[in-house]
Amino acid sequence: MDIEAIKKRRLAPLGTPTALPSNAVADIAAALTTLLADVFTLYIKTKNFHWHLSGPHFRDYHLMLDEQGDQLFAMTDDIAERVRKLGGVTLRSIGHIARLSRLDDNDADFVTAQDMLAELCSDNVALAGFLRATHALCDEHGDVASASLIENWIDETERRTWFLYESGRRDEGRG
Repeated sequence: MDIEAIKKRRLAPLGTPTALPSNAVADIAAALTTLLADVFTLYIKTKNFHWHLSGPHFRDYHLMLDEQGDQLFAMTDDIAERVRKLGGVTLRSIGHIARLSRLDDNDADFVTAQDMLAELCSDNVALAGFLRATHALCDEHGDVASASLIENWIDETERRTWFLYESGRRDEGRG
């Protein structure tokens, strides 16, 4: 390879060789990047509620939301790296996250613990739907590696939903 070819390669846009066609890379990278924005939004909301909880179940909820926040944050690097492995580009800024996220922020001065749990439960249900839609897109393009990762994230999201739902239920004396 001559010097000019080396310079061109070094200055070329980001890209990673992949066996997937370019339309599959573009579609999956866009879907995963949007999913990444959703996960970051849910992570920040989960940490917000973790920091601002109060009430009689403070310790239990505080620890649960801390664990859930850690789980969400762990997803972010895996999602972004999967986009890059495919040859796509992903999030670059907080503004980019805000433009893509399909989940709402919560900037309220005060939210009851019950409302926090209900809102996070609803957001996790929505995230599971986004994950399933992205999984279907990966299946359509034959991207089994991304689909496999998403299957684990669906399971984790359903577990978070379950814990939030059960923690937010009023005790009605049922076993």
